[in-house]
Amino acid sequence: MNKFQLYRLLRKNTNLSYKRSPAFEQNKWAKVLIYMGGGLFVTYLILYGGIIAMTADGEAGRMLSFMPVILFIDFMLRFIFQTTPGMMVKPYILQPISRYTAIECFLLSSHVSGYNFLWLAMFIPYSMIILIAGAGFWAVLLELIASELLIMINSQVYLFFRTLINRRVLWFIPALAFYAIPYTPLLINHKSSAIGRLIDTYAAIGTGWYFVPALILIILALFYMNRAFQFKYVYEEISKSKERELKHVSQFRFLERFGLVGEYIKIELKSNLRNKTMRSRCIMSLSLIIVFSLLVAYTPMYDNELMQNFWCVYCFAIYGVTALIKIMGQEGNYIDLLMTHKENIIALLKAKFWFYSMVLIIPFLIMLPAVFTGKFTLLMLFAYMLLTAGFLHFIIFQLAVYNKQTLPLQQKVTAKGNFENGMQIVIEMAALFGPILITGVGYLLVGLTYTYIFICVFGMAFIVSHPLWIRNIYNRMMKRRYENLEGFHSTRQ
Repeated sequence: MNKFQLYRLLRKNTNLSYKRSPAFEQNKWAKVLIYMGGGLFVTYLILYGGIIAMTADGEAGRMLSFMPVILFIDFMLRFIFQTTPGMMVKPYILQPISRYTAIECFLLSSHVSGYNFLWLAMFIPYSMIILIAGAGFWAVLLELIASELLIMINSQVYLFFRTLINRRVLWFIPALAFYAIPYTPLLINHKSSAIGRLIDTYAAIGTGWYFVPALILIILALFYMNRAFQFKYVYEEISKSKERELKHVSQFRFLERFGLVGEYIKIELKSNLRNKTMRSRCIMSLSLIIVFSLLVAYTPMYDNELMQNFWCVYCFAIYGVTALIKIMGQEGNYIDLLMTHKENIIALLKAKFWFYSMVLIIPFLIMLPAVFTGKFTLLMLFAYMLLTAGFLHFIIFQLAVYNKQTLPLQQKVTAKGNFENGMQIVIEMAALFGPILITGVGYLLVGLTYTYIFICVFGMAFIVSHPLWIRNIYNRMMKRRYENLEGFHSTRQ
């Protein structure tokens, strides 16, 4: 069997693995959502391709001058759509094939993935418009090919950084620095003319005859680098060659006064500090909160009230949403023990509610600089903190009834994806758009000040009544307990 035949076989096995998954019903719902999002994404790409073409004045090269921005956006989007090949390689490590062959096949699939070619929805309309406007055919063709090759290179750069970020989230900072390199000349010269010269320079480099061959050589170099790099970390993870001993055990004795709920708060706190899956989400969320808060506080990027309210809401919501979107997923590893005592789940859910409500103090403190610069008000911060602690947590906690896929506590490169079913998607959409809808309606009817007061009262009502709706969630979970237990058992790794 040659490598091409093996590549086809591995692609076939990957598709079959999704169909044979116990979560196939969830996959179908997720695919519907992905196709809808893909259609919207393509529409936006066509629109922006036309806008960039309008600024090109009939000359090739303008798209390439925008590529540093496009590549950064592409890098961030890949966190949603693309995973590292290591998670698919695990079943083939011990097979009688070359140890690099499986890695090579999955790296090739990352080059020819459908997501890479979605960007043609921007590049092709742009190329057609500037061609009609008088640009030379060969110059347009070279720019089109170069733009697509840059996207493929970006897929390899993403794999490199994503593998490192999976191991230590602080690698996200060097990744951001890498994408900031094209803009370093602007740090030396802040004049508007410097920006124009920078754009013209990138356009000139991108339209040179040597640019496409250089990109092909870079793709080959990144391919072989990633081949060795991916295998090293996948093999290290599977062989558990770097397990570290626990040197210190924190007791958190001050939580003992809260009884069983306090014990579960201890578990939640220790999980966020020690378990790789939850710790990574925690660090990533706090990093995003810091970045958005600094952008709002110290740049004119979000000076209008709509965007300020939008980012203030999601700076509070982002940590709880990312951590609780798979609520009960980590507990799926030991859900049988939780079921042995009546109403154990109620204490667990109360602990999660109080823990993630108290965590909101962190984004509150992070966003205080925006208050000092006059972008936010203290009433605004209190309103969205209470709305998140009450109303948003009320919505997200409903997922505890329907989530039934176990998440590994030490999720790394070889972890598998988890998709949602229909009800989960409805709940997630309500959590995503509910707070903004409330703020928008209030802004139109009574203005922001009265809206913030209403939000404070509204959020506090859900906080005070949390024992009631947590009890309701528990009762509904018990009605589905056998179905959920079966799902947790079948999805354990």
